[in-house]
This record gives sequence, C-alpha cells and structure tokens, in this order.
Amino acid sequence: MGLFDRFTRGSTTRTSSAAESDARHLADWARAHHGVEAYIEPQTTVTELTVVLVAADGEWTRRRVGGERGARRLGQDLQIPVYDVRKTGYPQRMRDFDARRRIERKRERERELLERDREL
Repeated sequence: MGLFDRFTRGSTTRTSSAAESDARHLADWARAHHGVEAYIEPQTTVTELTVVLVAADGEWTRRRVGGERGARRLGQDLQIPVYDVRKTGYPQRMRDFDARRRIERKRERERELLERDREL
C-alpha cells in the first residue's frame, strides 16, 4: 500500500455515491415536474460539466451527471430533450422564474422589516 492509496480509494467511493445521489435527485425532480428539458452546461475551471433541468414553469435544478455522455444518457432514460446551453442559451422561462423569486424574496424581507418596526 502506497502512502496516498488510502486517500484515493476513499475519494472514489465518495465520488460514486455522490454521482448516484445526483442522478437520483435529477430523476426524482424530473418525474415531479411537468415539461422538463435538460441543458448541458460546459465544464469550467471551477466546476465539472453539469446539467440543468428546467420545468415548464421555469423552476430548475442543477447537478453533475458524469460528463456529456451521462447527460445524454439521463435524457434518454427520462425521455426528455437535451440541449447544449452554449448553442441554445438558457430558456426565458428560467430567467423569468428567477426574477419572480427575487421579487418574492424582496417582498418577504420588506414584510419582515415592517413587522419588526410595528413591534418596536
């Protein structure tokens, strides 16, 4: 056994269980939402290649999938279309969903501040 063997063996196990967890999350999420499409995001210097699942209402989730091959396989397994975000961009409904969420959070913060002011 080499000096670093115990570190590499442990990380492989954690990585595979994380990948299984990510795949399970994506499959469960896709089944729970309507009109889901997958968008492959390229690898960057900070993150691995990921896939974003976007529902018809714009709600979305992002996870690693084991490369482009894993993303394509996920699309086949879930029977959903898979797009390359570099070619298609993100769907407008995803941006609209994020904008609505920002507005909702801002309104909630304002309500909380008003309630605190009333208590004082």
